[in-house]
Amino acid sequence: MPHSDASFPPCHGIIPARWGSTRFPGKPLADIQGKPMFWHVFTRALRCERLESVTIATDDRRIADAAEAYNVPVVMTRNDHESGTDRVKEAADILEIPDNSVVVNIQGDEPLLDPVMLLELTGPFTNPGVMVTTLVHKLDETGANNPDRVKVVFAGDGRALYFSRAAVPYFRDGEPGRFYHGHIGLYAFRKSVLDRFVALPPGRLEQFEKLEQLRLLENNFPIHVVCTESKSVSVDRPEDLEEVLKLLKTTNL
Repeated sequence: MPHSDASFPPCHGIIPARWGSTRFPGKPLADIQGKPMFWHVFTRALRCERLESVTIATDDRRIADAAEAYNVPVVMTRNDHESGTDRVKEAADILEIPDNSVVVNIQGDEPLLDPVMLLELTGPFTNPGVMVTTLVHKLDETGANNPDRVKVVFAGDGRALYFSRAAVPYFRDGEPGRFYHGHIGLYAFRKSVLDRFVALPPGRLEQFEKLEQLRLLENNFPIHVVCTESKSVSVDRPEDLEEVLKLLKTTNL
């Protein structure tokens, strides 16, 4: 197992992997070059030297059995969680991760995860004022107009101002060469903040956009945004696997 950098709080990765995805049931077990998708996420996350542990958190015995068959650490969680973050919190409690640690929520549908992204995500936690971090990357106008791609606007100091499925900001004068910032669904929380977050009721904006991170902003928990140049492909639907397989064959991802 990788070792933590002594200058950082202890960092632990948890990969939520539920069976009942509306758009892609059984997604964590989707075959990618002969291995389930969760295995690809896990092995890439394991390359991040800052993580002291990486664990799958699932609500389904089929996923847990597959994880055990591949010697991937796994914990069983309840099947009534409203979000992946709720599942991560339960797993962190089962694993008895200390309150002074950072819990990294690693999306289980990012099979091309670059371990550098986890270093970038956890980097700001040398600042004791940072409570939550997430990643963004540049997004073109086509991606910005896709409601499956979440957009982020943030202040000059990296503090997130808003997340939306809409193309924000709106460029009123149609400036040429404009770009947006797309959200990459990786989060890192101080464990104490994660506990407080999941205890909050869903927020008004969260329910409009169906984006749980808005609950943090609505309750005045700042989210620190880190821009990354690393590539990422999220698997939302079965057809997205074609792009993943193509990239695996033609790039070094």
